[in-house]
Amino acid sequence: MNEDTAPRGALTLRTLAMPGDANAAGDIFGGWVMAQMDLAAGIAAAERARGRVVTAAVNEMAFKSPVRIGDTLSIHAEVENVRRTSMVLYIEAWAQRYLSEDSERVTFARFTMVALDATGKPTPIPPER
Repeated sequence: MNEDTAPRGALTLRTLAMPGDANAAGDIFGGWVMAQMDLAAGIAAAERARGRVVTAAVNEMAFKSPVRIGDTLSIHAEVENVRRTSMVLYIEAWAQRYLSEDSERVTFARFTMVALDATGKPTPIPPER
């Protein structure tokens, strides 16, 4: 599978890029895209940990092309590595261009998420089911 022709990981979140998320040139703020990726990482990590998780780090984030007003942003997540209390997820963002069937990978990153117990302390991640 070519990284530029097919998404890697499960579709975890879809949203629409709106004018309030854009700069004066009509490009969506990178921070908004990163926030959507963080939401998807949190969803996938919480499902894997079967509980509360927090973002500990974001690594290797690279923007390939801009997201524009009207694009549908799809976030794909894949758990790459599970440790005792943390995990690393590979997250990709794809933009389906407005009124088009064309999709393009616009950015990717690795998110490190930590599982927490009810008191907010790191807790072991249970084995996969």
